Amino acid sequence: MNMRPRSLESVGIFADQVVPAPDREILSEEAFQRAILLERRRSERSRRPFLLMLLDMGDPLPPSGYTEKYLCKLLTDLSLGTRETDVTGWYKNLSVVGVMFTEIAFEGRGTIVSTMIARLKDILRDHLSLEQFNRIGISFHVFPDDWEQESRKRPNIPVLYPDLSKRVQGKRVEGALKRAIDIVGSIVALIFVSPLFLVIAVAIKATSKGPVLFCQKRIGQNGQPFVFLKFRSMADNNDDGIHKEYVKQLIAGTAERHPSNGKRQGVFKLTEDPRITRVGAFLRRTSMDELPQFLNVLKGEMSLVGPRPPVPYEVEAYDFWHRRRLIEVKPGITGLWQVSGRSRVTFDEMVRLDLRYARSWSPWMDMKILLRTPMAVFMGQGAH
Repeated sequence: MNMRPRSLESVGIFADQVVPAPDREILSEEAFQRAILLERRRSERSRRPFLLMLLDMGDPLPPSGYTEKYLCKLLTDLSLGTRETDVTGWYKNLSVVGVMFTEIAFEGRGTIVSTMIARLKDILRDHLSLEQFNRIGISFHVFPDDWEQESRKRPNIPVLYPDLSKRVQGKRVEGALKRAIDIVGSIVALIFVSPLFLVIAVAIKATSKGPVLFCQKRIGQNGQPFVFLKFRSMADNNDDGIHKEYVKQLIAGTAERHPSNGKRQGVFKLTEDPRITRVGAFLRRTSMDELPQFLNVLKGEMSLVGPRPPVPYEVEAYDFWHRRRLIEVKPGITGLWQVSGRSRVTFDEMVRLDLRYARSWSPWMDMKILLRTPMAVFMGQGAH
């Protein structure tokens, strides 16, 4: 199992392609990052986590005889603590070495990870000089990582999604244009609908007790929480137990359709929620309760177009692959789901629509969705 390459060329260290070593392949940067993507997909299906270990050697090492010996020794030492099913390669060429430990048991994974960390550190200390060991920065990242909803701790999204980072870099111009459209569009919208704000505020205060705005914790891109704004459409201090239970059923695929404006098909939404006020029912039916979210867009927490941001207890019920809708693109006021069925489609179908948007979005696609949104609102497609 031990790897004893005679030169770095023999294991693909300075090569652009994957070159087989006597016992193991050392993947190039492109191949290793592709392997991370494939392992994520496999983990989503198998529900068995994997551990990504990164050894950061600081600045990229210049090709030389000393570098060759040093890296050969490092990679050989790493092989002592890995299995044949584990994957080793360059996370960043000549700068960061990566090792993926696949198929980790979900139960007790904290203990397993701690054991692996201790064993690998001992191996490196035994086989490297103190200077060499101190030079290496070691970090460990588990997929799927825990999204701590009660803190603002950032999940390991950038590390575990290097392919997504490259995609974002490849769309920097489009991304800047999208943000510019968000800023200009939200400012124009706020100016245009500002007279409605006063009318709606008066109607809410006149018909029910409580604040005008409903401020709720939602989960944004990369699992980051933010304060989501809506006009209050429910009685103040209500119990959200009804909604929690229905959301769990919806995600599990066991929720029943509810009647929708006399239509036989129905929608996957609570249409007779006793918590909703008379004014709130009108605001929901016309989507005017969403107007304060232009402030979220202006602050950069949301976009005009994107997936709807979920509440924390919804995320807790997510399957692994559902999380991708929160990772690949910023949440929005409207989106492909809203103009393609809204609450008339199942939860899994909604997630697939969000992922399709994330893979193929462009400023032109955003404009088409924005132009289709008024008609969807007017027709009341799935709105309640």
